[in-house]
Amino acid sequence: MRIIAGEAKGRTLFAPQGAQTRPTSDKIRGSVFNILGARVQGARVLDLFGGSGALALEALSRGSGSAVIADSSRAAVQAIDRNARGVLKEEFDSRCCVLKADYRAAIAQLAGESFDLVFLDPPYRMLEAYGDALARLTAAKALAGGCVIVMERQKAAVVPLPESIVVTDTRCYGDTAVDFAALRGV
Repeated sequence: MRIIAGEAKGRTLFAPQGAQTRPTSDKIRGSVFNILGARVQGARVLDLFGGSGALALEALSRGSGSAVIADSSRAAVQAIDRNARGVLKEEFDSRCCVLKADYRAAIAQLAGESFDLVFLDPPYRMLEAYGDALARLTAAKALAGGCVIVMERQKAAVVPLPESIVVTDTRCYGDTAVDFAALRGV
């Protein structure tokens, strides 16, 4: 795994050991960021199921302003921290916050903050986490106007979402689907 484009292009990313983390492939990540295009510039990014941190770190490499990356696994948080320090170097402290917390605790800790770009890529078995995380983010007013939500899931999975969220586009890559969503009516 590596950073595909931007300031840190080519930097190697490390994934935590074990089967609990399923990093987004370089191919899918490249496609997602081609679709996002200029929306990444200056964005405040939230990655609630960080794994290796690859999605948020790719966004930072491509010009996002800041990122919060959360994961409940100690091994994942260690990998995210290592990767973020390697990608951001001396800008780590000013542009990145790594939280060891599950998505519920992370959202509670982030009260008062809002984000322009949100990545949701929980373990595929956690189908309820997509909708629950989005309901909590909406209630916390953490989704900025025009926020883009990117959700990676198994292609065959049906993900229940709150009424306040609408899927605007879906792309499929083999057995994986990526949904792009936004607040309804914004």
